Amino acid sequence: MTGGAIARCAELVLEKGKRVAAMLLQAQEADVGYRDGKFSVTGSAREVSLFDVAERAAELVRSGTIAESLDTQAGIKVPSSFPNGCHIAEVEIDPDSGVTTILRYTVVDDFGVTINPMMLEGQVHGGVVQGIGQALLEETVYDNDSGQLLSGTFMDYAMPRADNLPNFSFTTRNVPCKANPLGVKGAGEAGAVGAPPALINAIVDALHHKGVRHVDMPATPSRVWQALHAAG
Repeated sequence: MTGGAIARCAELVLEKGKRVAAMLLQAQEADVGYRDGKFSVTGSAREVSLFDVAERAAELVRSGTIAESLDTQAGIKVPSSFPNGCHIAEVEIDPDSGVTTILRYTVVDDFGVTINPMMLEGQVHGGVVQGIGQALLEETVYDNDSGQLLSGTFMDYAMPRADNLPNFSFTTRNVPCKANPLGVKGAGEAGAVGAPPALINAIVDALHHKGVRHVDMPATPSRVWQALHAAG
């Protein structure tokens, strides 16, 4: 939504700018185009920079020649987008210790139009790591009698580290969003949303033949071991 609002604002700035650029270039507004920070007259070498146009527009406002400078505000109203994705986790569990090892992790996502693929992939990786931490490691522990927080520092609160993580296979199958002016869909929470259920379902599936039907997050080694023994 923010990107769409910025894009709309930029369009309005350029509409205003073309009017002022036409004055500076002594051309018809319809003949003025914009590219790479410059307004130019189609079919000629005449051009003027966006910043020169903005400065001239401010001068024209002060003199009363035009009513508005290039300063602009804009907003958009769009319905929710629905990004789609699939997370597949393959795990191996040591029945003697309850330790879960992630062997492979695969993600396929639909984020609509992708503006920066490398940044997007990094964002998904970070979200998956956050989800892995939530599913397997991170737990806020309180004393039953006093209510005192026992996991109050990172010495006690287990965050995911490199040796807890596999390599990720990440690909996209993008379908542009028709409800957004840029065609984009939300991506920020995708990794963190998909990882916890994918991992917990993989753990339960791995233990299903032992009679385990449910494991609470975080699926720490002790919880997995207890679930195994409780199931007999």
